[in-house]
Amino acid sequence: MSRETSLHSVHQGLGALFTDFAGWSMPVRYASELAEHKAVREAAGLFDLSHMAEIHVRGAQAADVLDFALVGNLTGVKPGRARYTMICDADGGVLDDLVVYRLGDEEYLVVANAGNADVVAEALAERVAGFDAVVENRSAETALIAVQGPRAVDVLAAVTDADLAALKYYASVPATVKGHDVLLARTGYTGEDGFELFVPAAEAPALWQLLTEAGEAHGLVPCGLACRDTLRLEAGMPLYGNELTRELNPFAAGLGRVVKFEKPGDFVGRAALEELAKADVPRVRVGLRGVGRRAPRHGYAVVAAEGGALGSGNIGTVTSGALSPTLGYPIAMAYVDRAYAEPGTKLSVDIRGRIEPVEVVDLPFYSRA
Repeated sequence: MSRETSLHSVHQGLGALFTDFAGWSMPVRYASELAEHKAVREAAGLFDLSHMAEIHVRGAQAADVLDFALVGNLTGVKPGRARYTMICDADGGVLDDLVVYRLGDEEYLVVANAGNADVVAEALAERVAGFDAVVENRSAETALIAVQGPRAVDVLAAVTDADLAALKYYASVPATVKGHDVLLARTGYTGEDGFELFVPAAEAPALWQLLTEAGEAHGLVPCGLACRDTLRLEAGMPLYGNELTRELNPFAAGLGRVVKFEKPGDFVGRAALEELAKADVPRVRVGLRGVGRRAPRHGYAVVAAEGGALGSGNIGTVTSGALSPTLGYPIAMAYVDRAYAEPGTKLSVDIRGRIEPVEVVDLPFYSRA
């Protein structure tokens, strides 16, 4: 049976269509995923992200634990700032991609994907051994609500005295929203400006209502996972299970920049990743632009344009794809043989037995002004 967030009854009252996502019953859309997507690009959208995992690492050696457990340099993150990073296994495979917030000198918040919550929590619990620190999984008692879009600042300004202008991208600050104590972060997964609010789960329905009322004058609408997926795809952001897996390492995913070999000491996966960094990556992640209305989807084969008949030139696989609501044409991310990865390269995708032309393009597909 799927788990439910503390906002489940709120979504039911709004007429949401639900789907099972990583063992959670989550709203996939409320009315129109296209309208929700457009709202985030042009005004603001309200998301329930309470299925994500929130794991706190506290203690005198909290920074040292995370430098050992993760591939990033977390000691170098100043209190109040955040960093995108990954947790890998000993052979360099990606267990999950993470956002880590430094809440204070001796406390961090690790936010993991819902599908990997147990994997990350268990790995951190194992890797803390020998360090003066503790790992505490607070996922069950924490809700996460996001306000995303160009009018997000206007929505939040109506309900908090926090200095939003001073809050930088990938930063957080304790704040009060109409009497509710939250951790307010300027992060997101849509390619737009926006905020994420961590709040005790019991207070989430009241906070959702406050934000809904504050957003009425600014075009804010509730948004489900369907538009969240097309928004992140347009922004070229990877999704675990699609662009990232345990079988892939950060270099194969084109995200080797997150691996910080320059940090002192050992970390899990260092030796394997040092060797992988020297090796030629046979397939690389690219963007694909299509024509017409038929979009490549996850798992579809990429074939060389000169391949001719189906199956004669399979040189890659689509990992995510959709008809872009913002751009009006099909887009996809795929892993293709390095020889075909140059922007401008003409390729094709097998879309249910039909060969459709695509062109390799730079990521992201969309960047906000």
